[in-house]
Amino acid sequence: MAEAGTGFLEQLKSCIVWSWTYLWTLWFFIMLFLVYILRVPLKINDNLSTVSMFLNTLTPKFYVALTGTSSLISGLILVSTTSINITLEFDFDIQNCILGFMKINSDSLRVCLLLTECKVWRNPLNLFRGAEYNRYTWVTGREPLTYYDMNLSAQDHQTFFTCDTDHLRPADAIMQKAWRERNPQARISAAHEALELNECATAYILLAEEEATTIVEAEKLFKQALKAGEGCYRRSQQLQHHGAQYEAQHRRDTNVLVYIKRRLAMCARKLGRTREAVKMMRDLMKEFPLLSMFNIHENLLEALLELQAYADVQAVLAKYDDISLPKSATICYTAALLKARAVSDKFSPEAASRRGLSTAEMNAVEAIHRAVEFNPHVPKYLLEMKSLILPPEHILKRGDSEAIAYAFFHLQHWKRVEGALNLLHCTWEGTFRMIPYPLEKGHLFYPYPICTETADRELLPSFHEVSVYPKKELPFFILFTAGLCSFTAMLALLTHQFPELMGVFAKAFLSTLFAPLNFVMEKVESILPSSLWHQLTRI
Repeated sequence: MAEAGTGFLEQLKSCIVWSWTYLWTLWFFIMLFLVYILRVPLKINDNLSTVSMFLNTLTPKFYVALTGTSSLISGLILVSTTSINITLEFDFDIQNCILGFMKINSDSLRVCLLLTECKVWRNPLNLFRGAEYNRYTWVTGREPLTYYDMNLSAQDHQTFFTCDTDHLRPADAIMQKAWRERNPQARISAAHEALELNECATAYILLAEEEATTIVEAEKLFKQALKAGEGCYRRSQQLQHHGAQYEAQHRRDTNVLVYIKRRLAMCARKLGRTREAVKMMRDLMKEFPLLSMFNIHENLLEALLELQAYADVQAVLAKYDDISLPKSATICYTAALLKARAVSDKFSPEAASRRGLSTAEMNAVEAIHRAVEFNPHVPKYLLEMKSLILPPEHILKRGDSEAIAYAFFHLQHWKRVEGALNLLHCTWEGTFRMIPYPLEKGHLFYPYPICTETADRELLPSFHEVSVYPKKELPFFILFTAGLCSFTAMLALLTHQFPELMGVFAKAFLSTLFAPLNFVMEKVESILPSSLWHQLTRI
């Protein structure tokens, strides 16, 4: 399969080269023909008459053939060049998948799925809609969330906060419909209606997320939700083994309770009670160790970095930065920050170039390269080469959305470590020399997925310029050749449609072009002897 793909690409490349060579050969002969007709010292009027007569005697078939040939070559070069990367990536995925099926190896099949899938994840540090996102809209008039992002959140809420037995309880039945509403005011009204019937934890959650205009108000509502959620959790815990419906209800109540406690910890973190937030997160992870879908450890890492408890951060990384666990920008860049912290305060590029890198500096640089390979968009935000926006509610791992979410909360931690950003600035671009073709082969991770740009454009608002990796740039000679083909085709078409007018334009253009040359030749004729000039013209 690999040999077949390589052969196809070689044929494609040779086709491009031959097309390009043919085009330049054609252009060379046209120029040679014009030079032959317009050779000095013939009079310019005679030359123009010869050119006009030559153009007028051309048949329509010549113009049709020239136009078609130029357009065909132009399209072939552009399409072939822009699609060669896609061909390589598609061929790479097909090779891996076929090899995986031939070997009947489950690991190979898992790799194939990972290579071809771009999964969107819930942002562990997502902001509050009412207290943060809506305040941004009131101030700037811009919508920070896209419809696609909010639709994903609605699906998450229906998955976590509803179950099949909700219709048996009037308040839960109202909330089941509320999570499906697109209009925010309709959702808020439904939550108030549910609270009139009963103390409903999910109704308090909706009001805390969307109606509360400050973090303090959101925290009060979440505390009310916690009181109602703990009662439902204890009741369903006693009945969970009585049937499938009770088990589903207990699973729903568990999700609700974990969500409430996590958001309460985030409220404490935002209000400056960081130690309290750390304790709440640790207790939550200890009480529900199997619920890794919420990625609470990323909230814990950010809070510990705020406390500058770097030893505790290292302990959390030792547990979650494992080869068998999924990675994230938070994991990779936090590990790089800790290693950079050991050497960044004394790091100097000039000194390192003279004496070489020490072991600790090499470890820090390798950690930075590892992080940049996982998500190459983050350094531009950390180095403030690109402006930050509010992070979305969902992120795409290794994409621009994840980079924004990470840098939004962690930029302050990098600034707090002396010299860390300087070390990042000096070393992060070296990653790309190790992976010259990131879409085909990675160094420490799988090849960079090709679907990140499309998914990020759906997740991020339209006023943000999405970061694209790797940059898709066409070589200059391809653009020049395509432009030359298009220009030649246009001239041929115009000459066929308006031969007399184009003849006038050609005469005017050539007269202007050769006017300086005629002036020089007249001066030369007046200076040189006539016999010598006659001998030169004969040569």
